[in-house]
Amino acid sequence: MSETPPRILYCRCAFAQAVPVSAKDAVLAGLCESGANFECVSDLCEMAARKDEALGEMISGEAPLRIVACYPRAVKWLFHHAGAPFPEGDRIEVLNMRELSAEEISQRLFEEK
Repeated sequence: MSETPPRILYCRCAFAQAVPVSAKDAVLAGLCESGANFECVSDLCEMAARKDEALGEMISGEAPLRIVACYPRAVKWLFHHAGAPFPEGDRIEVLNMRELSAEEISQRLFEEK
């Protein structure tokens, strides 16, 4: 029996604009072309500022989660600030669009761990 595929959460970074538009567009295009199921949010920073309860729902469950956003430490802090700290373990991986190319992100999104 194969493992559950990872869930994918993609942050559009609409308000902070910390990630170059070209990087966001390339990653989003790759996700759309892959045919994978993914959830796209407008801006994790804004959601954390509002302490949006959806952040807790996003990290709940047992399936692996890959979050495409910015710096892992910032994403972890955002979830913590919203009252949804990351669980212990390595079930959640943050892929940084500020440092990785769209190709690197696509490769890591779909690789088996």
